[in-house]
Amino acid sequence: MKRINLITVFLYLSTFAAAQTSPPTDLGSIQQNFKKLSTLGSVLYIAAHPDDENTRLLAYLAQEKHYRTGYLSVTRGDGGQNLIGNEQSELLGLIRTQELLAARKIDGAEQFFTRANDFGFSKGPEETLKIWDREKVLGDMVWVIRKFRPDVMICRFPTTGEGGHGHHTSSAILAQEAFAAAADPKRYPEQLKYVQPWQAKRLLWNTFSFGSVNTTAADQFKINVGVYNPVLGKGYGEIAAESRSNHKTQGFGSAKQRGEFYEYFKTILGDAPQNDLMDGVNTTWKRVKDGETIGAGIGIINRDFNAEAPEKSVPALVQLLGRVEKISDTYWRTQKTKELSNLIAACAGLWFEAYTAEPTYALGDEIRIRSQVVNRYSNRVKINSISCQGNASNLDSKVIPANQLQTFEQTCIADKITQPYWLQVPHPIGSYNIPDDTLAGNPENPDLPKVDFEFIIEGKPVRFERRLLYKYVDPVRGEVYQPLEITPPVTANVESQDYIFNAQQPQVVQIKLKSFTNASGSISLKPIAGWKISPEKIDFAGKTKNDEWAVAFTVVPTDSKPRTDCLQFVVTANEKPFSLALRRIRYDHVPAITLFPPSEAKLVNLNMKIAGKKIGYIVGAGDLMPEALRQVGYDVRLLSENEIMNADLSVYDAIITGVRAYNVNERLAYEQSRLMDYVKNGGNLLVQYNNNAGLVVKQIGPYPFKVVNQRVTDEDAEVIVLDKQNPVLNYPNKITQDDFKGWIQERGLYFVNDIDPQYKAILQMNDKGEQPNNGALIVADYGKGRFVYTSLAFFRELPAGVPGAYRLFINLLSKPKGSI
Repeated sequence: MKRINLITVFLYLSTFAAAQTSPPTDLGSIQQNFKKLSTLGSVLYIAAHPDDENTRLLAYLAQEKHYRTGYLSVTRGDGGQNLIGNEQSELLGLIRTQELLAARKIDGAEQFFTRANDFGFSKGPEETLKIWDREKVLGDMVWVIRKFRPDVMICRFPTTGEGGHGHHTSSAILAQEAFAAAADPKRYPEQLKYVQPWQAKRLLWNTFSFGSVNTTAADQFKINVGVYNPVLGKGYGEIAAESRSNHKTQGFGSAKQRGEFYEYFKTILGDAPQNDLMDGVNTTWKRVKDGETIGAGIGIINRDFNAEAPEKSVPALVQLLGRVEKISDTYWRTQKTKELSNLIAACAGLWFEAYTAEPTYALGDEIRIRSQVVNRYSNRVKINSISCQGNASNLDSKVIPANQLQTFEQTCIADKITQPYWLQVPHPIGSYNIPDDTLAGNPENPDLPKVDFEFIIEGKPVRFERRLLYKYVDPVRGEVYQPLEITPPVTANVESQDYIFNAQQPQVVQIKLKSFTNASGSISLKPIAGWKISPEKIDFAGKTKNDEWAVAFTVVPTDSKPRTDCLQFVVTANEKPFSLALRRIRYDHVPAITLFPPSEAKLVNLNMKIAGKKIGYIVGAGDLMPEALRQVGYDVRLLSENEIMNADLSVYDAIITGVRAYNVNERLAYEQSRLMDYVKNGGNLLVQYNNNAGLVVKQIGPYPFKVVNQRVTDEDAEVIVLDKQNPVLNYPNKITQDDFKGWIQERGLYFVNDIDPQYKAILQMNDKGEQPNNGALIVADYGKGRFVYTSLAFFRELPAGVPGAYRLFINLLSKPKGSI
């Protein structure tokens, strides 16, 4: 590794405030950490999605009882809806992963996942467990249990279906299986190279009262989690609200609750608790060999702790660390060594971090690192080494002068692209393909760049780890930390996700390339049967870091045969091939997210007619429909309130409301009359699905209907046409059963019922074993115009390039001239 000499710079002032990379060191945190250091117990909470966790209970267990507490979310919430943007699927899962991590920073628990993919709403565990790859997901749960070693496991949902979602029920079924499998050395024996079998004491179901479903009972074991923590200055209902309010993509901002509140539990497996959640579990230092004297030592140090001079506890804590490092129980030795080391740093007022000079480096480039240290204890703290990637920079136990910020500079090599590990290779609908099973459980890549610090404190080496981040000062937000990006040398972003061909007419495919280092090479496309692509290759040379340029290829189908293919780009940069694009997701409530999706686009050749051209679009909760419609030639304008209320709406061949617009756009209550006038005067209004809860108007259409929580989750469910002659099935495209093939994730959601006779129900469908449902698509003439309400999942189908969904949606936008 190329390295430069370390430079020690003594600074008395800094432009940066206290680092977000270090654990909190205030007196309240120190007191809490003393209590945690004295507690040897662990609890693992298990549910299906982000937001399923009981944040009040997690906070109580972690910060009142001081157990090591974890939340295992079987999925990352990829299949839900997004109330703050248009990210869907894997992109939404990335945001919700960070929302969960933000929540855990508040309630004090840890976060884990399996490889299961949230493929959307499921009505039963049979479908869920089949799609998820049951054995692999169970193996991930067993792996987490064996690593985490919970004394008590808790499910959010039962196996009997009261949770109302197939994923919920499945999480409970798998938890029961994992409870036993984790203790059985014959199950997943390949894991035993790294972990040992583990038997939790009990598995409980945290019963609940949600709406009309109340599963609690007076005879169930209960805990009052509504207590007040004077050290924190909050009750756990207040902490829970702060934690839960991080689920912003789901609109889960929560009111703070105060006062007593009981959580109820039903024993599923193991011994039932009688007086305490940890009945039968020794949660003191007596549970480990020779631990009793350690526990007594912690008690003495805590008793003698001086809040006016925390540093006076450092010598005794350092002596205690030497004893903890010698205990034979490797699990508790690891946990308590880390806790005790952080407590020593907090009492000593020792602050340190490492950050990079730039936010982005290309694979193979040299990363410039700045490590900063300030010691507020005394001149008895020394810095022994700072290392990155296992290469230590020996500082020969250099004394750190008290309260003088020091900066050390060094380099390391960017050796691995910072691609989320579960997105490194393509995956089927039900679960991610993880390249290494030992990665399962991790919320993020465990091998993200880190810097290791070794200090000599009171004569003893004490080691710490800090994640390597980029730090900068924003004029509005102040000091900001963001994850370091390690990228391919050159990325290639395709202008559109889909290219829809309606005839043998060529289309130009634009690609935006970005160089993250000095690079020369070429970009080419993999040949595809049935398509002519030119040119075959485009060369580039002399590119430097942050250069951006565009290239274009011409693509044309060689015949009129309907087909869907994947167009893949290959960038050869500095003699190495890469096929990756760049995607950045930025929201203020979570860290910056960067990923490198495949550099590809979908080519769809279909037989499709378009009537009309100009579309008005009223934005809802966030979707990609405007982009999808522009792809097939529509002129789409996003309508402001001023345009809706004052402009001539008759210029639009159709107006569309985005998904959940009547849930999130309060101004629609004011604009509704104008939209109805638009229809009455000859317009075509298409309303996409809305949630039945929180509608901003009493009546969405010109005649009554009711939005209900009914859906068809089988994307291959049979579709029966009820009104074959209706224009929406015949103009300008003749819709057939072939148009309902190849749909993804679901047919539709939040169907309608209690439909006024003025509407015509067009389609009927249902999931297996359920009654036929005709609430997916209704159409009514109103005045001279047409009103359409659809619960079909077009917001998923069009961005995915589903041909039949395009054809049907275009029909819904195309009111035949002269018809009423």
